[in-house]
Amino acid sequence: MIIVWITWTLGAGKGTIVDYLVQKKWFQHFSVRAFLIQEIEKRGMPVNRDSMVIVANDLRSKYGSSHIVEQLYEQAKISQKNTIIESIRALGEVEALKGKENFHLFAIDADPKIRYERAVLRWSETDKVSYDEFINNEEREMNNTDPSKQNIAKCMQLADYLFINNWTIEELNTQIEEKLKQFNI
Repeated sequence: MIIVWITWTLGAGKGTIVDYLVQKKWFQHFSVRAFLIQEIEKRGMPVNRDSMVIVANDLRSKYGSSHIVEQLYEQAKISQKNTIIESIRALGEVEALKGKENFHLFAIDADPKIRYERAVLRWSETDKVSYDEFINNEEREMNNTDPSKQNIAKCMQLADYLFINNWTIEELNTQIEEKLKQFNI
C-alpha cells in the first residue's frame, strides 16, 4: 500500500493526477477540500477560497498544523488500499507526514497563464476571479513562516517528485506512469 499526497499551484492539474490514479490505477481518494467544505458548511460560511483558507488555518491553529491531514492519513491507513490524498498546503503538514509509513509527496506546477486558462474553464466556486486575483490568491498562499498556514512553495520544494504540466493530458499521464513504475504499480 502507498499513500500519495499532492501539492500544487492553482490550476496546475492536481485533479488530472487524482483522476488518473483513481480511474486507471484504482486508488482510493480522499480530499482536504471535501473535509473543509463539510466544516465550512457546518459553520454557515460561504464555500469559496477565502473561507477554505480561514477554516483550514483555524483548524490548524486550534488542533495543530497537521490536524486535517492526520485525520485523512488515518482513514487511508485503515483502508489498506493505495490512496491519493489531496492536498498538502502547509509546511507543518509535510513535516508531520514525512515520518509516516508509505508517505509520498507529489507536486504539480505549470506556467501561470496556462493554469489561469484551465481555472477559467473549470469555473468552480473558487475559480470565478480575474487573472490578477488568481495570481494574488496564489501569492498569498505561496510563502508563510507559520507552519500552520499555507506555504505551497516550501511544500513543493519538499516533494518527492515534481510534475510539470504545460502540455497535454497524455504527456502528464506519461509522467505519472514513469513515476508509478518506481512503486511497481
